[in-house]
Amino acid sequence: MHTILLAEPVAPVTADFSNDTWWIWLIKAVAILVFLLTSVLFAIWFERKVVARMQVRPGPNVHGPFGLLQSLADAMKLLFKEDMTVKAADKVVYIVAPLIAVFCSLLTFAVIPLGPTVSMFGVETPLQLTDFPVAVLYILACASVGVYGIVLGGWSSNSTYPLLGGVRSTAQVISYELAMGLSLVSVFVLAGSMSTSQIVSSQTQLWWFLPLLPAFVIYVISMVGETNRLPFDLPEAEGELVSGYMTEYSSMKFAWFFLAEYINMLNVSAVATTLFLGGWRAPFIPADHFLQQGWWPVLWFLAKLWALMFFFVWVRGSVLRFRYDQFMKLGWKVLIPAALAWLVLVAVVQGLRQFPEFADLELRTILFVIAGIVAVGVVISLFVPEKKRPEPATPPRVLDAFADGYPVPPLPGQVLPPSPRRARVPAGAPGEPDEPDAQTDTKEVHGG
Repeated sequence: MHTILLAEPVAPVTADFSNDTWWIWLIKAVAILVFLLTSVLFAIWFERKVVARMQVRPGPNVHGPFGLLQSLADAMKLLFKEDMTVKAADKVVYIVAPLIAVFCSLLTFAVIPLGPTVSMFGVETPLQLTDFPVAVLYILACASVGVYGIVLGGWSSNSTYPLLGGVRSTAQVISYELAMGLSLVSVFVLAGSMSTSQIVSSQTQLWWFLPLLPAFVIYVISMVGETNRLPFDLPEAEGELVSGYMTEYSSMKFAWFFLAEYINMLNVSAVATTLFLGGWRAPFIPADHFLQQGWWPVLWFLAKLWALMFFFVWVRGSVLRFRYDQFMKLGWKVLIPAALAWLVLVAVVQGLRQFPEFADLELRTILFVIAGIVAVGVVISLFVPEKKRPEPATPPRVLDAFADGYPVPPLPGQVLPPSPRRARVPAGAPGEPDEPDAQTDTKEVHGG
């Protein structure tokens, strides 16, 4: 079945773990944990320095050389900060929620290949903790379960703003994980496998982001939405929901949520590197070169990973937050249909190549042409003016702002009643009309 789906002959080689022992597994697991925790500390410093440079200010520069110990100081501050617990909260769920979020974020790197087979204390082993035929589905499952930590954290706080943040996060993950999953299916169709090591092996001659450029763009947008980062940080929008689902958390429980967010950024960047950017393979270097063997490929993997992390920071420092309706419209009306249409095109082309009449078609050329047509269509659509909705013919409805006992602002199509103080102003007073017939004017909004 695999040989039918392959875009080109790919050696059916997956990572060989037959030589691994229990202490090799333990070393790999501890190394992944240490790598993630230290990378989070570096990512916080990296983000603050890059955003500071964009805003023409120095950023952290006091604690340690170049301010490198600033992240450690922030971690110590959270560790020793007073731990507050909401009395009305569901205590068990309130405490377990951040643990679910951080635990699920630590699982993804188990199936990410960081390099080829190396010698580790005399044992030949791949630089990967484990792998199996549906490894990418395992990654998507971990991301899906991780959102339960956010949802339960918002619900268990027994507060309005955290609950709204948790509900927003549910809608966000459902919307953008669908587009993310559809963008990854086209990789499965070409690579013929969902094993991460197999997908890296299938990119020896060509990285998949080139022939699958539309799917790569959709994945990059979806991964920003999946991690609740600007401009898609609606679940924790400070201007609307204080801090969203984290509002009622403090000290280390807040730190767990904070840690999970940055680990998830590393996770989605590692998945993009593995599935679209050749994994640990270096560009423009033959496969038999010494820079593609041993421990060198770890360097290429980290370079691609941090290039994507820079993209996260760059977007945060330059793009404004979306409105919620714009955010959901992008997910359901743009990304999901585009990902589905591209998947159908890839599947049709791959299916036609199984017939003898089309066996000589060059897959790369076909996909490049289709990707170019799609890109031109997207660019043209950006210049098409949006159809304006006709203005409603009915006059705006007067809103009683104090009907429920507390003031509420008018919605579109509503106006506030005229101020009763306006009628008491003497005629001819400065700044007032000679005939204060404001009681019948419903087009002008006055403060009550």
